[in-house]
Amino acid sequence: MPPVTRALIIGTALIFLLQMSGGMPFLAPFALWPDPLAVVQAPWTLVSYSFLHGGIGHIFFNMFAVFMFGSELERVFGPRRYAMLWFASVVTGALAQVAVGVLFGAQAPVIGASAGVFGLLLSYGVLFPTRRVVLLIPPIPMPAALFVALYGALELFLGVTGLQTGVAHFAHLGGMLGGALMLRHFWARRRP
Repeated sequence: MPPVTRALIIGTALIFLLQMSGGMPFLAPFALWPDPLAVVQAPWTLVSYSFLHGGIGHIFFNMFAVFMFGSELERVFGPRRYAMLWFASVVTGALAQVAVGVLFGAQAPVIGASAGVFGLLLSYGVLFPTRRVVLLIPPIPMPAALFVALYGALELFLGVTGLQTGVAHFAHLGGMLGGALMLRHFWARRRP
């Protein structure tokens, strides 16, 4: 496993164990609150929220995605650019969720690495559009580009309609935006 991917998984797992032993008092200062004033007072939450998770299933699926997609992307980009991609996706996801919180009055804290994961998913779909990805439930194989497009459309639909509450859909979409912006930045730097 490449070094940054390994560090993200191990670091997140260790923080999850601390979180489980500390409960809500530990969680609150590091979660992302969808309020610009809270972000100004605690700017670290633009990143720290991504290391917190709401349970075993939450952390397992996020870290499984980091392993599956991040390992390949880190081999392509190298550790430095891969870390830039990850953290740009996390921060952009946080900013998107804060913006939606301002517009619609969201009050719940946001936790989880999903914004980073969605930045990785978008990047994977762009770099490897024809690679087969198999969903876990139901196990349907499809090209990576189609998987990413459908997943992004589903997140937008769920976010706009509010049919699935308790999920930061706009943080996911913001993570995809962060991934797209970083890909554009990387490609612009390669041109003469």
